[in-house]
Amino acid sequence: MKTLKIFFALAASIGCMSISAQQAPMYTHYMYNTLIVNPAYAGSRDAFTITGIHRSQWVNFKGAPTTQSITMHTLLENERVGLGLSVLNDKIGPTNLTSMVIDYAFIMKLSESSKLALGLSAGVNIFQADLNDLLLDDPNDPVFSNDIANHVTPNVGVGAYFSRERFYAGLSVPNLLQYRFSDETSTNASLFSGNEKRHYFFITGALIPLNDYLEFKPTSLVKMTVGAPVQLDLTASFVFQKRVLLGGMFRSGDAVGALLGFNVTDQLHIGYSCDWSYGLRTFRYNNGSHELVLRYDILSNNRKQIHSPRNF
Repeated sequence: MKTLKIFFALAASIGCMSISAQQAPMYTHYMYNTLIVNPAYAGSRDAFTITGIHRSQWVNFKGAPTTQSITMHTLLENERVGLGLSVLNDKIGPTNLTSMVIDYAFIMKLSESSKLALGLSAGVNIFQADLNDLLLDDPNDPVFSNDIANHVTPNVGVGAYFSRERFYAGLSVPNLLQYRFSDETSTNASLFSGNEKRHYFFITGALIPLNDYLEFKPTSLVKMTVGAPVQLDLTASFVFQKRVLLGGMFRSGDAVGALLGFNVTDQLHIGYSCDWSYGLRTFRYNNGSHELVLRYDILSNNRKQIHSPRNF
């Protein structure tokens, strides 16, 4: 019960924060942000886990995306139900997208070493476009004469997550509903509109021991949506003495980069990554994209030790 009290207290605190959004934002640290794309991940770490990520994309490129996310999740005492909360803030140019989602996972134990979780999420997305802040060549351009009205839309998602001690795979659709945004009060509404598209995610990863001191950790994420190329993220990392992580990443059609992580304690992990665009001309005019990640596991009083490894 104490874990639940902590969960709802933190949820209430985040709900009171002023959080001021690019569609399906990308992360180099996607392997630490699984709950954002798959609700079935909730409760998978045998602890109350809080993760925060900040991403600054294309630094020094005016109007470039910036993204923040906070996730928290826990396994309830019956060990068959996981509960989570995901908060996302994504800003690109004059547009903002904010979402808050509750995640639920039903966890089935398939064997002594493997589990399958089915997840469901429900929440709201808040979209805003502040066109009045744009500097225009023609100040009288009718397309930009009005702000796009705020849109608050509900959404639901589903997912499945299979895990073993050293392997995981998941399939999910975090936003099943699709919406069209436009300024319906303006005579120029047909000139500016946006469509929220349904995205499909497939994730997988493994931890492969090489010797007593070194492990290899490959992960991948595949993102699919109608009208856009399939995007593939691949990451290959080495973990030294279960403390230091060093790796490289590749994102198809977009970027390459490097990751560095450190387990300060058994409960606290910090990480940094930098990636550089290779498929866009913007790489000439920015200083890359940078991410910071912070993850902390809170252990309940009745758990003197972790019963299962928290490799993912």
